[in-house]
Amino acid sequence: MVREMDESRQEQQLELDHSMIVRMIPHRYPFLLVDKVVDLVVGKSAIGIKNVTVNEPHFQGHFPDQPVMPGVAIVESMAQSAALLVNYTENLIDQPINIYLLGVDDAKFRRMVVPGDVLELHMTVLRRRGKVWRFQGNAYVDESLAAEAVITALWEPAKDKS
Repeated sequence: MVREMDESRQEQQLELDHSMIVRMIPHRYPFLLVDKVVDLVVGKSAIGIKNVTVNEPHFQGHFPDQPVMPGVAIVESMAQSAALLVNYTENLIDQPINIYLLGVDDAKFRRMVVPGDVLELHMTVLRRRGKVWRFQGNAYVDESLAAEAVITALWEPAKDKS
């Protein structure tokens, strides 16, 4: 479901729930790493929300005695949040689409992300050239910067499997 968050603003801020997310990106458990999207501004920015729980598969081995969310999972969460922003912007709901990660630049990890944290994935469009989009991603826990990266990805229609 898509909900308008604030109708009085010129730029509508939208929220995407789980039922809409699964219509927009192909990821599924255990690799679906965004629970909802808030404050989506079409073509500009969005905030993905990831509720970090101890029962996620990567915590069994990273690290069992002191579970820490892997940096690559944080970056993937950012990329999925960016994908939802683009797919909503381009009206790619219920459309077969392939999204390819082209680059992760300037990635920095500032604090550990652990079970019980709520990861806010702030994604801002830096530029778009045809099917290639570039984003600034900042991941926060309790308003503290946990990670940041510049992410570049390519969108193209999925090929027919028949």
